[in-house]
This record gives sequence, C-alpha cells and structure tokens, in this order.
Amino acid sequence: MPPTSSLRRHRRLSAALLTGSLLAGGLLAVPAAAAVTSAAATTAVRVNQVGYLPDGPKRATVVTTATQSLTWQLRDASGTAVASGATAPHGADAPSGQSVQVADFSSYKGSGSGYVLSVDGQGSAPFDIRANLYDTLRSDSMAFFYHQRSGIPIDASLAGAAYARPAGHLGVAPNKGDTSVPCQATVCDYTQDVRGGWYDAGDHGKYVVNGGISTWLMVNSFERAKRAGKDSALGDSTLRVPERGNGTPDVLDEARWELDFLMRMQVPEGKPYAGMAFHKVHDAAWTGMPLRPDQDPQPRELHRPSTAATLNLAAAAAQCARVFRPYDAAFADRCQSAARRAWTAARANPALYASASDSTGGGAYEDAQVTDEFYWAAAELYATTGESGYRDAVTSSPWHTSATAFSPYGFGWADTAALGRLTLATVPNGLPAADLARVRSSVTSAADGYLSRMAGQGYAVPVPADGYFWGSNGEVANDAIVMAVAGELTGDGRYRTGALETMDYLLGRNAIGQSYVTGYGRTFSQNQHHRFWAHQLDASLPHPPAGSLAGGPDSGLDDPVAKEKLPGCAPAACYIDDIGSYSTNEVAVNWNAPLAWLSAYAAERTTTGEPPAAGACAVTYKTDNVWSNGFTATVTVKNTGTAAVDGWQLKWAYPGGQHVTSAWNATVTQNGTDVVARDAGWNGTVAPGATASFGVQGTHSGTNPSPTAFTLNGSTCT
Repeated sequence: MPPTSSLRRHRRLSAALLTGSLLAGGLLAVPAAAAVTSAAATTAVRVNQVGYLPDGPKRATVVTTATQSLTWQLRDASGTAVASGATAPHGADAPSGQSVQVADFSSYKGSGSGYVLSVDGQGSAPFDIRANLYDTLRSDSMAFFYHQRSGIPIDASLAGAAYARPAGHLGVAPNKGDTSVPCQATVCDYTQDVRGGWYDAGDHGKYVVNGGISTWLMVNSFERAKRAGKDSALGDSTLRVPERGNGTPDVLDEARWELDFLMRMQVPEGKPYAGMAFHKVHDAAWTGMPLRPDQDPQPRELHRPSTAATLNLAAAAAQCARVFRPYDAAFADRCQSAARRAWTAARANPALYASASDSTGGGAYEDAQVTDEFYWAAAELYATTGESGYRDAVTSSPWHTSATAFSPYGFGWADTAALGRLTLATVPNGLPAADLARVRSSVTSAADGYLSRMAGQGYAVPVPADGYFWGSNGEVANDAIVMAVAGELTGDGRYRTGALETMDYLLGRNAIGQSYVTGYGRTFSQNQHHRFWAHQLDASLPHPPAGSLAGGPDSGLDDPVAKEKLPGCAPAACYIDDIGSYSTNEVAVNWNAPLAWLSAYAAERTTTGEPPAAGACAVTYKTDNVWSNGFTATVTVKNTGTAAVDGWQLKWAYPGGQHVTSAWNATVTQNGTDVVARDAGWNGTVAPGATASFGVQGTHSGTNPSPTAFTLNGSTCT
C-alpha cells in the first residue's frame, strides 16, 4: 500500500525526562515573578505588528462578539483616516476559540510608519506599510545561525557585545568535546572529531536529522532566489558572518558551517557502518540552566549511526554539490563524495533506527519510517548528477506517486518526502514530461489545500485545528514555503498572498496578539527556552537575539509550565512566553530556517504594473539535459540597459521543431515554432545589470538546436 505521512508531533524531547532533570532536580529554577509571564493581547484588533507590503495582502482579525459588520478605519501616524470600510463577520474560529471578524484593507497602497487600524473603538498595535518591510528580518533570522554556532568564538562586532562568547565545545576545559568524542558504550571503540555545526536548540546537542533539513532550507533559500534573479540580497557581504568578503554568498557560508559538521559525523572507512552518519552528539546527561556553551562540563557522546541521519547527510550533501559548485568546486566535490558514500551505506543498512528511549542528555529524534528520507536523498542526488540509478530510485519509490507526500501538517525533520518533490519540481532534471507535470501539480495541489484551510479560519493559518503541536510555528512557515514555490511554478499571485499572510500570523495576527519573533512587533516573545539567552533566569544574560522564532502553540501542553499556566487553552492559544515552557517556547534551527527562507522571499521586491517599453538586453539559452525525445533548458535574460525593466515578455522561435511542455519561473506559451515567455509576477522587475532566469522542458524529434534570436518587449536582444 502507498505510504502515509506519519503526522508525527515532531517532539524533540521527553517531557517526563525534562521534568525530572530540569525541574524536580532543581536545575531550572524560574523566579516566581517571571513564572507568570503573560502573552495576553492588549487589543482586540490583531494585525501583523511589523506591518504590510504596499503590494501585498493587508488583513486583520477582530475579536468581537458582534455578529454584524463593523466599521474600520486605517489611520496614519498623524491620526488622519486614510482608508475605511466594513469588516466581514467570520463567527466562531475553532483553533482560537474566539468569535472573530476580518478587516481587509488590501486596496490601500500608500506607504508610511505608525499606522493604526481602528475597529469599533479599539485600536491595533502600530505597524508600517513599506516595500523594505522584511529586509532587516531577512538578515536577523539568518544571523540566528551564527549565534548558534559551536566551535567558534561569537564575535561582538558581528553579534553584539551582549551575545559575544568564547567558542563552545573545542576541548577546552571545562568542555569535554567536541574534538575527540567517544561513542556511547558498545557503539564504537574510537573517537571522532565532530567540532563545529549549530547547536540544535536551547541545549548544546547537535543532531544530524535536524541539521540536515535546516541546512537544506538555508541552501534552498539561495537556490530559489537565484532562480528568481534575486540572489544578490543573499550574496557575499550581505549577512553578519565572519566569512563575509570571501567571494561566496553569505547564506552559503553559514550553511557550510553545518555541512562541515554533518560530514564530520560520517563513519570513517574501515570502521563498522562505514559511510553511515552518527545520529547525534550531545552531553551524557542533561545540564541545568543557565549555562553558556563554553562552560558545559558534561562528557560528550556519539550515538549509534542511523539510516535517517545518513540519508539527511546524503540529501544535504548532494544539494551542496549542486549549489556550491560555482563558488567552490573542491568543496562541491567533497559534498558529492560524502553524499554518494552515505547513499550507498544507507542502502546497505536500510533499517537502522534511532531509539525513542535514547533521550538522556538530548532529544531522541527517533524515526522508524525512512522511506521518505530515501526518496528525498534520491531526488537530490538525481537533480545533482542526472544519473539513472538515482532516477530509478526516485521513480520506484512509493512516495513518488503518493498523494500524502505533502501532509496537512506540513513537512518536517521526520516527514521529508515533500522536500524531494520541491527539488524535482524546481531543479531542471530529466524526468518525463508527464511525470514532471504530476510532481509540479502535487505542489500546487498542496498549496491549494493550505489556501483553502486559511480561507476557512479567522486568522488565516494553513494548519488544521489539531495541528498546533510542539514546534507548530515551524510547520506554519514550512507550509508557506510550499505556497511560495507553487507561486514560482505557476505565476499565480494567490500563492504569494497565502505565504505573506502566514508571516502575518507569525508576527502578531494570531489568537494571542503576539509576535513570535523576538524584536519584531509591539509585543513579542523574548523568554524562549535557551541556556545562554536566559535573561529571565539571570538578568546579566541576554534575551534571545532579534529574529529568533519561538516554537509556538502546543495543544499537548508537553511541559510542566504549560500544564500549570495554560489549562483549558484553545489549541492556537496554548503558548506562554516563559523560559520553562520548552514545548511552546523553545528555539530551534529547524524552526528558524523556514522563517529565514520566508523572510528572504517576502523581502524581494515585486511589481504589478504593465510591462513598459523594452530596453537593451542579452539572452543566454543553455540546454541542461537532453534525452531521446526530450530536453530541459535554462533561459537567462540580462538587462544591459540603464533603466529597470518592469514586466517582461521574451519571444523566440525554435529552429528544430521543439515543443515546450512545461516551464517554471515564467508562463510559457507556444504557437507553432513561436514561443512567448512572460514573467511570473514576482520576477518581473529586472534592474540594470541584473538577470532573470526561467526553465523550460520540451520534446524534440531527434535534433535539438538552440534558438539564436530573441526579443524582449519587442526589442532585439544580443
């Protein structure tokens, strides 16, 4: 029978174990005054407290018992009403347990700061409307990963004085790792250098399965931006990382810090399970709070290799080989070699599962269903190499045709088939046209499902009412990524709207009226569960840095603080900004990674105007793959003029009878030999000197000559 999504709750830790080790043992002593930290809203008008894009959706949710429409007014910073209208009654909203109405002021296209939406005498938190709204969040959400680095001093000039610290886990006392770490008893008889990487969450553990998906999301963010011609915003010297200025895009430099660690976790040749990846490395026992990484005195242990970890390494390293090649061919080769070794080892050990009981000192991250990881890894290896063996592994996987690859609850570290679909849908490959069309259709169908769910909820959230579990904010952001990719594939603006409204939820338009991102909005999370960013426990320590995403509502109330403070909460309101509530308020790399992806996407400028007169241009047509009767190609348009091109239409004629069957990043039509490609909306603006790229797949009848003549908006290109 076809596989089904596990719908696993993605819980990192055992609540019982944490209760015993952190609370009952006296290691986590929350001051009485801080234990009552409230996340209650101060207004009944819930908005994105950061703001809205001028050309994006602008909606707010009003908590009210009224059943008739209410009048709303949008007021600027001076108090002047600049727009008005009537709310749309929604009624009972099951996830929040509230009665709500929706105010839609999307028609307002002005810009400014300090807007307030007033409804029935209640005012919202102030917010901005501006095109550069998400520029800072793009940088801050990615800087989170530098803060989480292990094995390197955190520099005050990059992170700020409050966050500077010595390197953690470099074998310097009192640390007992990570330069020569032994295995757990009976696992291996040698030590391994596993320095570097990212601390996973609020503890000092490092996990391959969570590191794999987080790295994939960071690299995929750049790969998507490059397809859209927007990668300069993630390029060299754009982020606060020590490698800036080395000629490699900064987001890839950050991902490389984790990739190096992932490859260090690979079992050496000549050892049992050679090529497999150790599942995780962390302390032998839980540590107390607060505790800076360099002050951790616990012994460190490597845990038995697992098939899931090995396939995460294979997938992330294969993606690395593809994306890093233009910047560091030697590193790309190293990644590809590691990916091949991992794939071979996983095939030889297909059922080596992590134990659910292995949760002393760190999360278990158990996963006994790894067919989805096999599919994901095969997809990445095929997209990178084009080799038939990996293609066969893709097409023979039950996940390739399963209707459940995209779960209603979103993808995650334990449910990765969707990642394979996203790669196959967007990276040029040699899948048959019908197969590729079906893969892409599965992306848009999943996105349609999320949009439908959002339309039926008062807060426009893509997860169902029973989807508020441990790490729910990460799931919400992952769903938004699927919608954004659907927009890339189709050019349909509805998907961009859905992705942006998901940002509204994370930034304050939610059941508790609070931004879950530190430093963003009037009321935001600032006491997340973390051993160093522990200001609630020790006033000399910092709050989490700006751009840190809290885990979000967990209706399971899987920690003692949540159980005590939130009894009877509605699913979407089961959250408390308390450092002791690790099930609702921890940070984690796999939650901040989709926030960073989404912030970079939202920060990209778009245009909705009509295409103006053409300017000078140059076109490169590159055939990527050719097979007996088909091909894929990438077309890159460069603006060689002095003015921006706002909206483009590229035309050419095929000289060999080729016929386009599908396209991505553009809408492509064909009449006879004549082809017309139109921008997808979000990639319509091409600045002077910038490029826009899109891909096509088609058929040929034996020869596949490239077209040589192109016109852009009616002007001949070189």
